[in-house]
Amino acid sequence: MDVELPPFVRDTATQFGAGVPYALKVLAGQLADDPDMGRPSKLPGILTVTVDGDLFEDCPALAVGYIREPDRIEIRYVNPISFAESAESAEPVVDAQDQEQQDEESADTATDVVTVREVADAWQRITGWLQRNAPDSYGALRSGAGPAAIAALEGDLGIRIPVELHVLWLLTAGDNGVNGGGCLPGNWALMTLDAVAATYRLKTDSQASQDTFNTDRPEEERITVWKATWIPVVARGPADGTSGLYLDAATGYLGRWSRYNEYPGDELDTLVTYLEEAADMLEAPALATRDRPGLVGGALVWGSSIDPAQEDRWQPWTG
Repeated sequence: MDVELPPFVRDTATQFGAGVPYALKVLAGQLADDPDMGRPSKLPGILTVTVDGDLFEDCPALAVGYIREPDRIEIRYVNPISFAESAESAEPVVDAQDQEQQDEESADTATDVVTVREVADAWQRITGWLQRNAPDSYGALRSGAGPAAIAALEGDLGIRIPVELHVLWLLTAGDNGVNGGGCLPGNWALMTLDAVAATYRLKTDSQASQDTFNTDRPEEERITVWKATWIPVVARGPADGTSGLYLDAATGYLGRWSRYNEYPGDELDTLVTYLEEAADMLEAPALATRDRPGLVGGALVWGSSIDPAQEDRWQPWTG
């Protein structure tokens, strides 16, 4: 029985700990011998099995989902147990209210599993394109952050980091950029964790200042420049923190932020759809609607924000 581990799953899993690849290798051997060792999950056709982190050095407890076919097994996701523990827990006898809560938790778990796969897949498409066509931009991406660093940021912000952002930061912890531009549409850049923390503090301080005046204002005239659930994610450039995009941890949607306290505009994109559209524009530039990718040497430069000094060197990407 062949056990397959797709590249985007492998890339995500290695960020959870240095011992994870070895733990998955052991699990693959077990699955080859016993393909039906997993339990049915809430996702159609996917079985789940747990890995005891205590058995492996530098490996958290893991929930692993896989599909079983007659001649092969494909691992579809690998998550720390904290993402999916409700799916692997025992099922005690419960009353109707507890059962409803368990059903909601299981639905949340299934959603998280799909989100992890979608973010990892979209980012793999973007970085794969960069590696093949824009090696300078690919080389400017930072390595993924460790779970401890993300947990520390979570404590600093005082809110739970949404699963989609958690996974993205495990894959890469920011973009150093090339010639002042990042790799996302508009030449915007994924922020470093330090920049996220600094911008969040700046914006919450700005809101606190507004709140001192809001107490004397009628409710309809009160000014909101920042909410505690907004997490800055993308900046105008690697060294330009005047504006960018935040992810609202309460709604899952992106919005625009500005240092100048302009009214934040809704993007009506999730982080998943934002990354997927960026990947789509790179892979099918003729169908791109928001921006157009191109190259200046070995760097990705988006057409909407070309530096005049680079304009004569810019080559549109035609695929």
